[in-house]
Amino acid sequence: MKKPGSFKAAVTGLGVVSAAGIDAKSTWYSAVTGKVGHISRPASLAGLPHDFAYTVPDDFHPDDLLGRARSRQMDRFSHLAVAATCEALADALLDPTEWDATRVAVIIGSAHGGMTVYDAQAAVLAEKGERGVSPMLTPLALLNAAAASVCQYFGARGPSMGLANACASGTAAIGYGRMLLQAGLADIVIAGGADSMQARPLFASCIRARAMSLRSHEPHTAVRPFDADRDGMVSGEGSGILVLERPEHARARGARIRAVISGFGASSDAHSPAAPDPHGTGIELALRNALADAGIAPSGIDHVNAHGTSTVANDAIEGAMLHRVLGDRPYITSTKPITGHTLGAAGAIETALTVLALEEQTVPPTANLQHQDPRLPLKFTRSALSTPLDHAAKVSLGFGGHNAALILCRA
Repeated sequence: MKKPGSFKAAVTGLGVVSAAGIDAKSTWYSAVTGKVGHISRPASLAGLPHDFAYTVPDDFHPDDLLGRARSRQMDRFSHLAVAATCEALADALLDPTEWDATRVAVIIGSAHGGMTVYDAQAAVLAEKGERGVSPMLTPLALLNAAAASVCQYFGARGPSMGLANACASGTAAIGYGRMLLQAGLADIVIAGGADSMQARPLFASCIRARAMSLRSHEPHTAVRPFDADRDGMVSGEGSGILVLERPEHARARGARIRAVISGFGASSDAHSPAAPDPHGTGIELALRNALADAGIAPSGIDHVNAHGTSTVANDAIEGAMLHRVLGDRPYITSTKPITGHTLGAAGAIETALTVLALEEQTVPPTANLQHQDPRLPLKFTRSALSTPLDHAAKVSLGFGGHNAALILCRA
């Protein structure tokens, strides 16, 4: 039997593209300063009660990175994943022309896959009929398209998969990527998440489900995790990618280890297609399993990057669970006011920010938190806080009852 805490995955590279910045450094700066990311009002959402979204800044140009011909062979969520991977590999000092491609795995989570190209081609179909529809629609729109694009662009030939666990996809992808290393199936794992979704029917559905904030008149303060006045989430787009290696592999090539992932837990609520288990038993199981896997007591956690969607139900259930398991010792942060809810990318972007929190020994604030819900006796900070951080947790919940949790340790 494996000894708890005996396997650690080294994080050697980070890449982030988000509404808060088109690299990890600028996204982190926005997180620690409480600077809300870029918000726009897409034409596809015009007239809806919720008509805005967090979008990647306009200085992100996929054609410049990929070349126009290659860019046209990808949906936007794949553009984001490839761009974040470029940064992560450069950060890890990895040259794809020199690695053993058969030992490089790719696992990228997404909630919705290629919705941008799907929406565009649906409009073409309505206007021109089936002869106007691109034969590339199917491969570009599939949920595995981002993972496939990363493999093709960088020549990674090891195991690869697209993982669909709704909003827990990015966190789960990193956890399962660690398992690939542990099983000896890869030496390097490119793991994370990517999503870009502005589909009018899906937004309308979420509005009907009372999941979206209706503060269209004040979009920059609409996302208020754990606030007594929260009224829903705001969708965002982005990608977060981590490069994972066994510590001895990283050291052998002289790589900097930025943090280690020492525990992973996953579970299912088996409760509802959309609503989380009202008692939080599923996400509690995932977190407790991650702690046991890491061999770390709940009292050892210094910081949690929470799921913190700003929905009434999620924050109440998650907050009660965090207090039940961890007490009031760790500092809790939700960075979704900065990035928006990037769906399948959220857990990966937030794990990257947790790595930076450990590295910088700094807890980012929960922006827009003005009136903490009195039913949630958790510890937050409203400005960046320098404090010793040795162990941190990242938790994610997804539609369908998917839950995932990671334990990260300072390198």
